[in-house]
Amino acid sequence: MILSKLATLAALALSTFSVVQSKLLFEDTFDKLDFSKWEHELTMSGGGNWEFEWYVNNRSNSYVRDGVLYIKPTLTEDAIGENTLRTGTVDIWGGAPADQCTGNNFYGCFRSAPASGNVINPIRSARLRTAKSFSFQYGRVEVVAKLPKGDWLWPAIWMLPKYNEYGNWPASGEIDIMESRGNGPSYPAEGGHNAFGSTLHWGPAWDQNRFPLTHKVWFTPDGSSLGDAFHTYGLYWDQNGLYTYIDDESKKVLQVDFKEKGFWEKGGFPSTDDNPWVGENNAAPFNREFYIVMNLAVGGTGNYFPDGQGGKPWANGDPHAPNAFYNAKGQWYPTWKGEDAALKIDSVRVWSLNTTTQATEERFF
Repeated sequence: MILSKLATLAALALSTFSVVQSKLLFEDTFDKLDFSKWEHELTMSGGGNWEFEWYVNNRSNSYVRDGVLYIKPTLTEDAIGENTLRTGTVDIWGGAPADQCTGNNFYGCFRSAPASGNVINPIRSARLRTAKSFSFQYGRVEVVAKLPKGDWLWPAIWMLPKYNEYGNWPASGEIDIMESRGNGPSYPAEGGHNAFGSTLHWGPAWDQNRFPLTHKVWFTPDGSSLGDAFHTYGLYWDQNGLYTYIDDESKKVLQVDFKEKGFWEKGGFPSTDDNPWVGENNAAPFNREFYIVMNLAVGGTGNYFPDGQGGKPWANGDPHAPNAFYNAKGQWYPTWKGEDAALKIDSVRVWSLNTTTQATEERFF
């Protein structure tokens, strides 16, 4: 009897309980365009795909109204004139820290129409990032957005590594939560603004990017437009895997399991190559901090818009593709109907993961 009572008291003296913790790490509901959170990229580089836009910090292309961020494309000729567009030069190296060019690759800071034989990037748009203000490793992201409508528009909500710890792209990874095309629903290459894709980019070198193994497309069940209403574009990401979804977790899009195979094994790379993720866990390169990017690109020659589909007026192999695109303005520009052509962002939120913390409470009698 005495021993039984002592055992009971001992069990009560140390009791363990669980605490579920989740923290809102980042939030923007766009009461204003907050430059402490978002940095504009300033470049004509074309995002590595020789896209046709010039990313600027201008309130014609990125602005907030009624709690919504608009990323809107405009014609470059409206800003610099058609003569300069066709025959002039543009230098955006900048001077002060706030206006310095952010990407010199692919002639991103200086373009010359006479030297290249091509028009200056014929579209102005915006690309915003949190590279200097916010990054995170593992968590949940939800972006509430309405997608643009208009031929050859290319909206994206995605993430890049804060530090390229495994090497240059794509060795350190890229997480595309949402990419879509502004063309109509009849567009054959994975749909138009009735669909979007989610993708991981990874590989030891740019020409060994195994993204087709981690790419999925979601279509609206009824063929409706993702530009008619706001939807939630979500990402859940932890050390065991990740998945993207639309509106809620019952509508998963891309699901990638990290547990069974690492990405080196998953990719089946040649044994003669060096593994950039050697010694890391299976999640590598997706086990480091990433930051958020939101942008609206246009066209390009990287095959996101395949040749011969949807009445495409330029060819990927044409060294004068920007000219062919611009000269077909009468075809595509009428499909850009004001703010319908803008990527609209209602909110961006990032949470830490729900984690269970074990705590011990001592009770004395």
